[in-house]
Amino acid sequence: MATKENSYSVLMLPWLAYGHISPFLELGKQLTKRNFFVYLCSTPINLSSIKYKITSKYSHSIQLVELNLPTLPDLPPHYQTTNGLPPHLMPTLREAFDLAEDNFSNIVKSLNPDLVVYDFIPPWAPAIASSYGIPAVPFITTGAAASCFMCSLSKYTYFPFPSIYTYDFARESLSKKVQLLAHGLTDADHVSQCKERSSKMVLIKSFKEIEGKYINYYSMLTNEKVVPVGPLVQDVVEQDKQKDIIQWLDNKEESSVVFVSFGSEYFLTHEELEETAYGLELSKVSFIWVVRFPTGENIKLEEALPRGFLERVGQTGKVLEGWAPQRYILGHSSVGGFVSHCGWGSTMETMKLGVPIIAMPMHLDQPYNARLIEEVGVGLEPKRDNSGRLQRGEIAKVIREVMVGESGKNIKKKAKELSDTMLKKGEEEIDLVVDELVQLFKGGN
Repeated sequence: MATKENSYSVLMLPWLAYGHISPFLELGKQLTKRNFFVYLCSTPINLSSIKYKITSKYSHSIQLVELNLPTLPDLPPHYQTTNGLPPHLMPTLREAFDLAEDNFSNIVKSLNPDLVVYDFIPPWAPAIASSYGIPAVPFITTGAAASCFMCSLSKYTYFPFPSIYTYDFARESLSKKVQLLAHGLTDADHVSQCKERSSKMVLIKSFKEIEGKYINYYSMLTNEKVVPVGPLVQDVVEQDKQKDIIQWLDNKEESSVVFVSFGSEYFLTHEELEETAYGLELSKVSFIWVVRFPTGENIKLEEALPRGFLERVGQTGKVLEGWAPQRYILGHSSVGGFVSHCGWGSTMETMKLGVPIIAMPMHLDQPYNARLIEEVGVGLEPKRDNSGRLQRGEIAKVIREVMVGESGKNIKKKAKELSDTMLKKGEEEIDLVVDELVQLFKGGN
């Protein structure tokens, strides 16, 4: 492992979401194995949530750096993260993050790293790095298919891959988003500014065997060298192994359980919660389901679920509130499927572990990731009604198809093949990333 002396130093600034911080941390871990010292910068509440993942193996080569956001009336310190953040406070968090520009500048000046790696959200990060003569490289934590789909829409450019598409019920909201993108009122303006102020290279959390054509197309659209860093799946640490979950899973047959989770930032509506619950019950498949509510909302799990649901499913299902060790659960031999929101981190993790996916995307890049999952052949997406609402019968049908049906056999086979390919490739992408970064340090682009 690298130490501060005789190594390259990298300062990382992810967006304040766990789905962004986690891949930055995993990329940092990989870089420390190759003579890099890593500073990971975020708010205190975010750093406290990942501190246990920096085991003794990395404690001398990764240093956590606190980014203090300005105090805003509606944003106390425990809300300086997207994890559990009530949706209406997201714009306030973005505002506070942008107001931390001066604090980040002081951090850059003090640490004087060789490189800044940042999320696309803060356009000021590469400008600050440039003011100190430090190169900056963006790291995109979403997939290439979703990234180039949205990029082509914002540019009103033809998108040549028909398997990645938008459903009719989502077209109107997407059209509005694209109009905003075109007028520079949302993240497109940030992305554009970042590109102007960065080195001609973009890191992306992706894998060529899955997204090769999309990586190439994104490079063409952006006129940047797009370098995939691989899946960056985190290791299980001891704190992830919860005794009651282990015992419950150990008592189930191999590949008989479906894991259900919609990520750390999306909160199911009452209707979505109900349809999912009934879908699981109707499937008659064993499940372990993580249910989340926004921080500060006093909602009781038993009251949120359909009346009598917990009693009816009994030992067939286990419902957890708030958080669960997803990586450990997905890697358990009794788990044979994942009802997933299709967040990109979860998608890559599941593919690497060889677990078939029941795709139930909710927002952001998730619908495009779901189309990719079907294109690759490692999952199926339940049909929705004409308004985009979940249907319990469809959920149950697809769960059974994937878990015990004939079509599920092909999906399981494909998931296993893809997992084997990803494991066989190992860390080849990271070695190429390091080569590119070293060239950047030497003055090349």
